[in-house]
Amino acid sequence: MDGGLSRVARIADEADAGLEYHIKFPTSKYNDYVFVVDEDRLPVVLLFGWAGCQDKYLAKYSRIYEERGLITLRYIVPIKYLLWKRYHVIRIGQKLVKLLYDLNFDGHPIIVHCFSNGGAFLYQNFSMALENTPKQIQVKGVIFDSSPGRRRMLSLYKAISAILGGNCLYNTTMSFLFTFFCSMIWLWEVAQKYIGGAERDLVADPFDRLRTEPHAWPQHFIYSEADDLISHKDVETFIRHRESIGIRVSALRYKSSPHVKHLSHHKESYEASVLAFANECLRDADMNDEVRLAPPSDGAT
Repeated sequence: MDGGLSRVARIADEADAGLEYHIKFPTSKYNDYVFVVDEDRLPVVLLFGWAGCQDKYLAKYSRIYEERGLITLRYIVPIKYLLWKRYHVIRIGQKLVKLLYDLNFDGHPIIVHCFSNGGAFLYQNFSMALENTPKQIQVKGVIFDSSPGRRRMLSLYKAISAILGGNCLYNTTMSFLFTFFCSMIWLWEVAQKYIGGAERDLVADPFDRLRTEPHAWPQHFIYSEADDLISHKDVETFIRHRESIGIRVSALRYKSSPHVKHLSHHKESYEASVLAFANECLRDADMNDEVRLAPPSDGAT
């Protein structure tokens, strides 16, 4: 890419040493949209991709921020960790927090932009890891694109079908088998919670854990009535609950754009929306660097 220093690196993991993240540092300033920031603590935008995402697609979103002179870091959780080895995502969240410290980003304003339930699941584990850090990372806001939604078998089937591709017979058969396999794993996770054998921090339904997340930074939601994977009603239920416990929320709702394709269908309004939210979060960061906690939640909608 032009206008910045790019680097591909790896997050070491006990099971798989090849987990790649992509980071870009700006080397020039841009004049079409000005963020008022501390030049010594440039904002960092973390982008967490959807299940099956390729980095070349996620890079289209990071370019929105890179072209305004912000640092970006992209990461996509491997599909196997989202579907049947989900406990690995706990450690990935912890490693991402450690990575921010290693890069000396702990004093920089951070904005998270996550996509679909895959990105939201990673954000959930990243958020949990932040709760156990001695010095808080300065997260200033979170953007949810096409998420979060409740875990449903039909949504899982559609997501697997979209990832697999191929001819109709192959796709239908393999999607059904994978959905059945994953559903059995999920049921086992729920059962383990009751018998006490599950990973301590593994959450059976990430949607519920995100609803009661203790961090109180602002949240922005971009979603669509036409999304056939994540119901807009789920997103709106989530928004109402977060708002009811005092979280500052904002939203952009489309009528016809498909799942995680809002940028390609509504480029101008999408970019304006995320930039306005980021600018508001960064402006607030200049006024107050404290990390607020949300009040305890009883889990009601």
